[in-house]
Amino acid sequence: MMRETQFSRRALWLLALLLALVWFCNLDYRKLVRPDEGRYAEIPREMVATGDWLTPRLNGLKYFEKPALQYWATAAAYEAFGETHWAARLWPALTGFFGILFTAFAGMRLWGRQAGVYAGLICASTTLYIGIGHLLTLDMGVTAFLNAGVLCLALAQRETRPELSRNWMLAAWASLGLAILSKGLIGAVLPGGAFVVYSLICGDFAAWKKLQIGRGLLVLLLITAPWFVWVSMVNPDFAHFFFIHEHWDRFVNPGHKRTGVWYYFIPILLAGMLPWTLLMFSSLATAWRREPVEGFQTRRFLLVWCVLVFVFFSVSESKLPSYILPIFPALALLMGERATRLSPRVLFWSIAPVALIGAGLAIFSPHAVKFASDEVPVVLYQAYVPWLLVAGLVMLAGGALAAWWGGRGRNIAAITALGVTGLLANQIGLTGHESLAPASSSYYLVPQIQPYLKPGVPFYSLGMYEQTLPFYIKRTLTLVEYRDEMDFGLNQEPAKYVPDYVEFSRRWMLADAQGSLAIMNPSSLQYFDQHKLPYEIIARDTRRIVVRRP
Repeated sequence: MMRETQFSRRALWLLALLLALVWFCNLDYRKLVRPDEGRYAEIPREMVATGDWLTPRLNGLKYFEKPALQYWATAAAYEAFGETHWAARLWPALTGFFGILFTAFAGMRLWGRQAGVYAGLICASTTLYIGIGHLLTLDMGVTAFLNAGVLCLALAQRETRPELSRNWMLAAWASLGLAILSKGLIGAVLPGGAFVVYSLICGDFAAWKKLQIGRGLLVLLLITAPWFVWVSMVNPDFAHFFFIHEHWDRFVNPGHKRTGVWYYFIPILLAGMLPWTLLMFSSLATAWRREPVEGFQTRRFLLVWCVLVFVFFSVSESKLPSYILPIFPALALLMGERATRLSPRVLFWSIAPVALIGAGLAIFSPHAVKFASDEVPVVLYQAYVPWLLVAGLVMLAGGALAAWWGGRGRNIAAITALGVTGLLANQIGLTGHESLAPASSSYYLVPQIQPYLKPGVPFYSLGMYEQTLPFYIKRTLTLVEYRDEMDFGLNQEPAKYVPDYVEFSRRWMLADAQGSLAIMNPSSLQYFDQHKLPYEIIARDTRRIVVRRP
């Protein structure tokens, strides 16, 4: 097996530069797709447009489902770089890459340079981590800060010098504060729960002495309290909606339409961890073995963290694939440490099936057209097929090369090859998803609408809300008979809402309503015909129709 010293400082810088180039290369290429990317691009756009950076708003309505940290970061990116796709996705991409670097750094300090680099490569090339890191949601930001908090705690526990242990622990508290500002109370509840469970199972109560609870709580409150207190003072209904409705109710009630079976996250974990799924199994199987050090058992703590997060969201009534993303960096660390102890035979059989998966993707890529529908027509999938084919071929080549090197004891070359090609293959497949964007993004509708967007002209959204449209037309819409996630904001400002189609018809027929616009699903156009409302179609695609009052 190659020696650890073959990862020279120069090689590490070149590897980090290569990963960064592949990681950031396509941020501006894809159009925003519904629903999340439109929502999380629009909220900071409205912050910039209104100058109100305290109260988040979506479509002009108060929107308190999540805290404001990512909104501020994206709004700042808009101010600095303009309201582009690149600026909108910059925060998840930056926090995702920070997560890779910090995972590698922590692995180096805990188990040596080789383990750290392996962990970074694994984290950078897992399918779910790459996908969420390039999708405009809040999940990568909270994952990065949760990961930093958990790893800083582990570093503090393993540090023998009191001042450095204190600094790492305060950094952990600060990271948890930023996690709370990213997505709410899970930023403290999940890491705290993992630490408690670990200390009880392992009987490691000495670890509590290094927590710096007094100073740490002060740091956490200094980061989180100002916004929570200020926004509550300005918006008295914020606290109940945010802490009760968005936390407790979301966890125990299925009303958010995000339910799933108890094994919901198992296939997501297996597919999301590719190309390292087999290595994950052997790493988890050995993670509970006691490390040859006194005191804090890092592997056991990381295993508890992964299990607790997985079980927590599995029993929750609210499930989305990205919810288990916070365990991916920790799993990468466990795999990176395990990889330093693998025999050539075990490494070969952990990697070789990746080539078969790549071959399967390449062979079956033409059959992607079978997923076509009226909303996503076959021509769009035909455009996506070449991207899937190339992604499969890259995975095939990377898996075969890595298996060949791994079987000959060249572990460093094997893991580096699979890490780089895994990232590249995923990025190719993700970039090619732009082929489907005409069915999922209003970007392609806007040139048809733009000539009719006059100042002061009403723009109604009938029975739906097209999340990506306000970002592209730089204005909000008037909702008609649609509330959903904006129910709270509409209760606060009901005058911004048209409650039913009867009232909409009255407004549409007013003498001064000429030029009014409306967007709807194609089926809603029947209402216009049935009630003899005048209209002319000015834009349409497979999902939406935009009409104008002549």
